[in-house]
Amino acid sequence: MTRLQRMDWPDNGTPDLPPAFSQREAEARLHAVRAAMTRAGYAALVIYGDREHAANLHWLTGFDPRFEEAVLVVTEADALLIAGNECLAYTVVSPLVAGGKVRTGLCASLSLPSQPRGSRRLWEWLNGIIPAASRVGAVGWKWYEADELPPGADPALALDIPAFLADPLRDRAARVENATGLFMHPGHGLRARASVDDIARLEFSNHMAASALRRMVFSFQDGMTDFAAVEAARIGGLPLGCHVTFAMGDTPGLSGPIGDRIVKGRPASFNVAHWGSNICRAGWMARGAGDLPASAAGYLEDFVFPYTRAMSDWCAMMRPGVPGGSVWAMIHERLSPEFGITLNPGHLIGLDEWMSSPIMPGSDIPLASGMAMQMDVIPAHSAWGSTRMEDGYVLADDGLREALARTHPNVARRCAARAEFMRRVIGMEVPESLLPLADSCGIIAPWLLDPAQVVVL
Repeated sequence: MTRLQRMDWPDNGTPDLPPAFSQREAEARLHAVRAAMTRAGYAALVIYGDREHAANLHWLTGFDPRFEEAVLVVTEADALLIAGNECLAYTVVSPLVAGGKVRTGLCASLSLPSQPRGSRRLWEWLNGIIPAASRVGAVGWKWYEADELPPGADPALALDIPAFLADPLRDRAARVENATGLFMHPGHGLRARASVDDIARLEFSNHMAASALRRMVFSFQDGMTDFAAVEAARIGGLPLGCHVTFAMGDTPGLSGPIGDRIVKGRPASFNVAHWGSNICRAGWMARGAGDLPASAAGYLEDFVFPYTRAMSDWCAMMRPGVPGGSVWAMIHERLSPEFGITLNPGHLIGLDEWMSSPIMPGSDIPLASGMAMQMDVIPAHSAWGSTRMEDGYVLADDGLREALARTHPNVARRCAARAEFMRRVIGMEVPESLLPLADSCGIIAPWLLDPAQVVVL
């Protein structure tokens, strides 16, 4: 029987600082990128990054541009990181730069407007490293399917990089193709699988975000401003994966604080996201069903409880080898169109909040060990508002779990404790292959002014 039960939210302690990105890891990734580039038939791979779209560049180098853009060109024998005025000195954070595996160059045109421009131009740098009339892969942050383009257009030629980079590349190369899938495709992308060190970093990020969200939730008071609520989160300082949201009433869900006040009887949603995590919850500013408007009658029994059961079924399917399309079909079978599920019920997460997803209609891409999966099933209803159990997980087969236990035993222990809480206390079906990364996993507290009331199955 699904019901509410009063309980303390679990606390499995604060993780140690995760391992820093090492020279060994960086060189292994550079080798993997060169191998993928060769298999694809590219003479060069050009990786674009900016403040919003830095994940591919950062994954490979450990460097992310601040204020401006950056471009990394990789060939079989060379690698050049081109940065602007303010980022050039910062490139030393990259083990590849510090270790002499990637050289750097200044292109002031990548800098902010009106800054000094006395440097080599971007096309000059590109012409100096990319073989003329060659085939080049360009990596941005998304790729395109044929039905997204005009009739007859070749998706391989649809680039997702700025024209100031695409134009000189097309002038230099015989053919420039969208190669973003080499990094981000859910089936074969280089970034679509996490190592044991990655898992430790993901857990630290999820802990930081979940702890902040917990502090925020337990601070809620009638009359409190949304600014004060977010301030109470004491967000710890890790880079944000997306803007902190806090929306109440009719305010659109992606809004941040606007000076609104908590009032009983209003729906709310909010999140804290760092690189590698996005902890999100939704419910009602209420202490019980009696605080809801008459139009929201049945919220708990007809909306929250079925959603929680569906999330248990979602967890049960998080096993290597399960086709992504089966997860999509299950969620849409369990949750009728009335629940308003429109986006993918689960996706991969990295430094970017959304990398890609194997969970699509009809997808035969199997879930795989090493996938960092965001439980991101977002219901929306005109009268009931929403509910949410959005947290991070990693899928891990026996080999990956054993490697994690050897390398990071405390991370493995905490993940096991969280899974046991979800099974024993909440009553969810959590297979051994699913590693919960945050203490918030399994928690749905629909009455946000009394968050100790938690849904159990």
